[in-house]
Amino acid sequence: MAATGSPRPATIEARGWGWRYATRRAWALRDTSFRIEAGERVLLLGASGSGKSTLLQGMAGVLGGADEGEQHGQLLVDGDAATATRGRTGLVLQDPDSQTILARVGDDIAFGCENLGVPRPEIWARVREARDAVGLDVPLDRSTSALSGGQKQRLALAGVVAMRPGAVLLDEPTANLDPAGVVDVRDAVVRALDATGATLVVIEHRIEAWLPLVTRVIVVGAGGGVVADGDPRTVLEQRGPELAAAGVWVPGIRPPFPPLPPAVGDTATRRDALVSGERLVVGRVAGAPVAGPLDVEVRRGEVLGIVGANGAGKSTLGLTLAGLIPALGGAVRAAPALAEGAALTPRARRRARRGANAAASPDDPATWTSTALLTRIGTVLQEPEHQILRPTVREELEVGPRALGLAEAEIASRVDELLERLRLAALAPANPYTLSGGEKRRLTVAATLAARPRVIVLDEPTYGQDARTWSELVAIIAALRDGIDDRGPLGVAAITHDGAVLEALAARRFELRTPAPPTETWK
Repeated sequence: MAATGSPRPATIEARGWGWRYATRRAWALRDTSFRIEAGERVLLLGASGSGKSTLLQGMAGVLGGADEGEQHGQLLVDGDAATATRGRTGLVLQDPDSQTILARVGDDIAFGCENLGVPRPEIWARVREARDAVGLDVPLDRSTSALSGGQKQRLALAGVVAMRPGAVLLDEPTANLDPAGVVDVRDAVVRALDATGATLVVIEHRIEAWLPLVTRVIVVGAGGGVVADGDPRTVLEQRGPELAAAGVWVPGIRPPFPPLPPAVGDTATRRDALVSGERLVVGRVAGAPVAGPLDVEVRRGEVLGIVGANGAGKSTLGLTLAGLIPALGGAVRAAPALAEGAALTPRARRRARRGANAAASPDDPATWTSTALLTRIGTVLQEPEHQILRPTVREELEVGPRALGLAEAEIASRVDELLERLRLAALAPANPYTLSGGEKRRLTVAATLAARPRVIVLDEPTYGQDARTWSELVAIIAALRDGIDDRGPLGVAAITHDGAVLEALAARRFELRTPAPPTETWK
């Protein structure tokens, strides 16, 4: 039952609606029609790139005006244009960091209310109520930077709940969370909806956790329009194979796995370590370790699966092995064949001349120049937006090869091959920031592969993928592991919460344990 003072739940209706970004020739989606009644709980499905996130942003009224793109048809909230009803819908984005605005939890939850002009005394009552509704059990003066991934998602949800919207819109809210975090956020959504009675529209690729919550499934087709709509069980049972073939994740239908890796056989060096950590202590701030000491190896012809709960230090370990941040303790060592010829940064050369050999070892990837890293260790970051540099997809893929000084013909050959293999050819002239989350992930993987490194560190490589592109991406990783060119088998480290990825790639698991939180005193 809705809490006292909660607004009425919103109705949402699309009448032949479509949207085309100003920088794109193709429509993100079009000819889409449905009506969501007040209080319904809807799961929005579709293949990667079918326009689901665009549709959700349209419902929230945040797509912009005519200078941002072209609209056709109508998208209505409570019978009015969605752009005229901001505040009636609350949107939680894929990346919670992109929605964290202020330094303290309470201030961040209050931010939306302040923008809506809610009286100050009422704001703080709402803030406490919203924090409790989503189960965010931290003080209001806790630093937002100290929150785990799951806590940040609940923080973003609390900020929406405090605004008391008539509809809550969630764009893959659990994509980067461990299984426990998925349940925590899902349960937080349940509590929030039970407290407010709001309408729910949620996008998720992995849908098992959400099926008990939703009352309806709407499936958006890749070519536009709604291809299925109805009760979740009926839609998935009657249309399951058809939807799975189109890329929708359907419970009980597993996407194809690549062949298992070849046996080690007679090649004695096949699984030699390419990068190793010895008594390694990792952290992003000096004096603040998050994991270690660790002994870990990234081996040729093998996938190292780095797993653990949110906050255990998985991404930090990956960045350290990749040479992007220095170790706080212990050492990272590259094999002689990998380190051979690697140029050192000016700082590392100066330290070496002063005799600080331990801090400027030529086999430590953290001492290499960016160009030296390009062809040796490639990294795909957890958030695609953090490594997008150029205004078009094609130019983004050209960054690495151009930095290496390759001939134009070779650059074009590499880029064209990757555009086809990762289903990005039709998007070559597009602005990367207009791509879907899954498309951005494939773009950053392709951009890393363009430089042809011998070790690849992938942070949540299958994030945002539909079943078909997931299978294709896993097959590409398996091919790199086994060797697809004169580099031979590569070393791959994959940081993931996706157990199916580890199974499909026959990965060797390396689990990080979450450290006990420090005792804090809040004034």
